[in-house]
Amino acid sequence: MSVPGPSSPFLPSRRVLAQKMTVIALPLIANNLLTTGMQLTDTVMAGRLSAHDLAAISVGASVYIPFFLLALGILAAISPSSAQLHGAGRTHAIGPLARQGAWLALLVAGILMAGFRFCSPLFAALHIEESLAREATTYITAMAWGLPAIYLYLVLRFASEGIGHTRPMLYVALAAFLANIPLDYWFMYGGFGLKGIGAVGCGYASALAMWTQLGVMLAYIGLARRRYRPLGLFTHFDRPHLGELKSLAGLGVPIGVMLFAEVSLFGAVALLMASFGAVTAAAHQIAIAVSSFSFMFPMGLATGIAVVVGQAVGAGRLAEARRAGWVGIGLSLAFELVAAMLILLLRRPIAELFTTSEAVVDLAVRLLVLAAAFQLSDGLQVASAGALRGLKDVRVPMWITVLAYWGTGLPLAWWFGFRLTIGPVGVWVGLIAGLSVAGVLLALRFLRRSRQVSLLRAS
Repeated sequence: MSVPGPSSPFLPSRRVLAQKMTVIALPLIANNLLTTGMQLTDTVMAGRLSAHDLAAISVGASVYIPFFLLALGILAAISPSSAQLHGAGRTHAIGPLARQGAWLALLVAGILMAGFRFCSPLFAALHIEESLAREATTYITAMAWGLPAIYLYLVLRFASEGIGHTRPMLYVALAAFLANIPLDYWFMYGGFGLKGIGAVGCGYASALAMWTQLGVMLAYIGLARRRYRPLGLFTHFDRPHLGELKSLAGLGVPIGVMLFAEVSLFGAVALLMASFGAVTAAAHQIAIAVSSFSFMFPMGLATGIAVVVGQAVGAGRLAEARRAGWVGIGLSLAFELVAAMLILLLRRPIAELFTTSEAVVDLAVRLLVLAAAFQLSDGLQVASAGALRGLKDVRVPMWITVLAYWGTGLPLAWWFGFRLTIGPVGVWVGLIAGLSVAGVLLALRFLRRSRQVSLLRAS
């Protein structure tokens, strides 16, 4: 596909581009915040029970989340495939695609449900205390009962994204968030004839919240039949077709690998922290929870950056694409600077919100200082990656993230934390180093790629 030249009769101001990105990003940010709010609810309620319960959730999530996102990335292939079909006037073909996606969703859900039952050898190899490892494994297997529902929901979500209708995702996230709060309390603390079961109860509550997401999405599709009827989602029953499943997986696996490389770094770091004991694992969970909440803003903005840059490139306005990318990166860094200052100023009250353990609070306060520095690196890498997606440049960024996270961040985290015996603070320094390398390299990649007009024409 050829792209027109870089000249443009009108170059929008930075303010106009920033406003355009913000408008696109706000609904996505709201969805992200609600999703993260569920994780924060889990963390707060577990912290109020005991440091052991909080640590079990931290350790369990460090294994669960990377593999969950790997499978999510595979299913995410449905979104661009649906968009292409819709753009080509073949909206009716989205239904058969989604039905094959449903088979793929059930397959990956089954594999993960089986695999999560065998986490004990991994925890043992990392020298995590037996009681903590047992509780973390039970938590994961409880939560895994929701995987068939959440992956089927994602199939419907990605099909809906393909036709440009994203409003139901906000409703689904809101419903799951509201359901998760009483479910967490009921299963973790007990009540109405049920005995509280701690961290394991949090896993069952999360599983029921996932089934809630599927139910709300199905209800919405039923209420909005006119919008979804052209897709033909439920008009037929299709058997699995190996060729179509391979095609979906072939497109989705690279997306999943990118997600896995980033998130598995955080999971590996959580396991390293857990080897220091339950107090350290709990303090680390608090710092990561706060950082994850803050990250929802630049993550939503990154999609806005990708959309604005991509639209400009598609129209041949390459100077606007370059400007939009840098404006978006600047916005992300500005927000993360404010977030870093707030974390520094409020680090002790934040830590005390999560737990009553003085030992956990004291360590969490130290880690939150590092989490403040963490914000700028994270904002730079996610915004730069968004700008590169707008240029349709994803393969090299994938290798950059793998190199930065697994070739730099994790080795340095282990070296500083254990070889140099700096301890938990050293592990976090290594984590920040990996994110910083990713951010700088991705920003340099965008600087170079956005200047290569001839390559853009050939893309």
